[in-house]
Amino acid sequence: MTSDARLDSPATEALLKLGKFFTRHEHTHDDRAVFRKGGRAGDVFYRDRWSYDKVVRSTHGVNCTGSCSWKVYVKDGLITWEAQQTDYPTTGPDRPEYEPRGCPRGAAFSWYTYSPTRVRYPYARGVLVEMYREAKQRLGDPVAAFREVSTDPEKRRRYQQARGKGGLVRISWEEALEISAASYVNTIKNYGPDRCVSFSPIPAMSQVSHAIGTRFTHLIGGAMTSFYDWYADLPVASPQVFGDQTDVPESGDWWDSTYLMMWGSNVPITRTPDAHWMAEVRYRGTKVITVSPDYADNVKFADEWLPAQAGTDAALAMAMGHVILKENFVDRQVPYFQDYVRKYTDLGMLITLVEHPDGHGLTAGKFVTAADLAQYSDLPDAAFKTVMWNQATEAPAVPNGSMGFRYNEEGMGQWNLELGDIDPALTLLGQSEAQGVEVALPVFEDPRGEGSIIRRGVPARQLPNGQLVTTVFDLMLAQYGVGREGLPGVWAKDYDDVHSPYTPAWQAEITSVPAEACIRVAREFANNSEESQGRTMIIIGAGICHWFHADVTYRSIISLLMLTGCIGKNGGGWAHYVGQEKCRPMTGWFNMANATDWTRPPRTMIGTAYWYMHTDQWRTDGFPLTLLNRHFLPDLLMGCTQQML
Repeated sequence: MTSDARLDSPATEALLKLGKFFTRHEHTHDDRAVFRKGGRAGDVFYRDRWSYDKVVRSTHGVNCTGSCSWKVYVKDGLITWEAQQTDYPTTGPDRPEYEPRGCPRGAAFSWYTYSPTRVRYPYARGVLVEMYREAKQRLGDPVAAFREVSTDPEKRRRYQQARGKGGLVRISWEEALEISAASYVNTIKNYGPDRCVSFSPIPAMSQVSHAIGTRFTHLIGGAMTSFYDWYADLPVASPQVFGDQTDVPESGDWWDSTYLMMWGSNVPITRTPDAHWMAEVRYRGTKVITVSPDYADNVKFADEWLPAQAGTDAALAMAMGHVILKENFVDRQVPYFQDYVRKYTDLGMLITLVEHPDGHGLTAGKFVTAADLAQYSDLPDAAFKTVMWNQATEAPAVPNGSMGFRYNEEGMGQWNLELGDIDPALTLLGQSEAQGVEVALPVFEDPRGEGSIIRRGVPARQLPNGQLVTTVFDLMLAQYGVGREGLPGVWAKDYDDVHSPYTPAWQAEITSVPAEACIRVAREFANNSEESQGRTMIIIGAGICHWFHADVTYRSIISLLMLTGCIGKNGGGWAHYVGQEKCRPMTGWFNMANATDWTRPPRTMIGTAYWYMHTDQWRTDGFPLTLLNRHFLPDLLMGCTQQML
């Protein structure tokens, strides 16, 4: 700049020169810059914002199975900020890494920790505290004081009636623990330890917190109520079908899938740290299908969107099953599917057909067991061993793996699914002694909630003991409406038969998913499973769990995967709302939490049934028990409600 440079106007220049007399800082000769020293105390907070004393590894245990590893920066004992850990073991050059893992909820978790609304102290009903303190001061013993308050009818009524009406007062930790301990001692002394019942949040919330309370309960001889069936986002279909809790693959297995469906799971939002596998596997050519009633965030990742109306997922799944059964088990037989369902499912098991007492004809009865057959009735636990029809010997056979092999010494080495020399028949159709018979099947598609009966044929034969039997597979085809030549009954004419339950056209009127889309996706689903040997996966989540009859909806979806040989395959099966939980020390945690080092077996109570009965919910439940019965079964519960129990 030249020496004769000036500012915009003489007035401005004069004011700036005058300002020199009111400051001690140095100016440039043209007054365009000023140099200040000190006086930056306001910057200290910002500069210290990112300082820390130590870094702690942690995760956010808020019922999230993401289990993301976080670096928590601490200064003066307070969390200052959080960042994602980047030291996960590598997965190798041929697949995406696990890191970085995390989500916006985790990054902001310290806001919850220091929230002014967080409950940080124990609280109790004010009326209970007053009565307890008065009794303790008079009696001198906490147990005696609690017993007086809890057994005196008037005092008990006072604190019970205060429930749900506020009136909580803050008390000390010492007093809270004293009242709790007095309650336990009083209950154990007067009623026995088995009257102490506890509930704890799911271990995914915090394994340590869950284990502490659970272990305490078991050590004193109490009963622990289950958590699994108490949460609406856990699929009870899992133990119903597999006899176990939700034992599904971790999300890294999505990368191995060659056909991926997101069904009731908005992955980018609800499974943020895992979503990258879903996005990345598309670059391998994997087709992605989304089933969602709205244009959710995961829809934009999908190659195709099936907008099934909320609560109608089972209709779509049943129609897909109709297509898969017809084209892959009847019109042609896929060897991979045939081998899989024979070995790993109950489709080859024999089931009895019995006459309905009200004249509806034949209906499905119970499984045929070894106890029903003279040649096998002497086997240990014969009533718990299911039976197949062995095509190799043209006679009934008892395969390994049923419950009858689990709890006796004779079953050692047979608690598995090895078929050995047994060649199970999936169907009795075509056997010389088999004949087609009609069975009555329930149908619940009536929009008024009233069911009906549909009659369809299955091949059946008589066993030497006189029982009329068919296979689960034959009944399944009848239920799905997949007809075969020579069988009686009412069958779907084709896929466009809108009046026949479980056809693609039938589901279209319920779900709004076009029949053509249903057929196309079902075919792609089966074809991919055949070509990839089961690498078809359904990511599924709480979007379905939160609807009535969610267990049945889940089972209709699981059936698709079982029919096509996907369960138990890398890149295949169903992935319910999980993350890295496989890396958790489940075995050690189970032993610690259930105190199996001191007492066995742990005493566990079904939580839903316990709270339903012991919180008197049954008193206000007007749900008629007749709705729990199939409409064509004997009316044993007619006129009864829960209130009459």
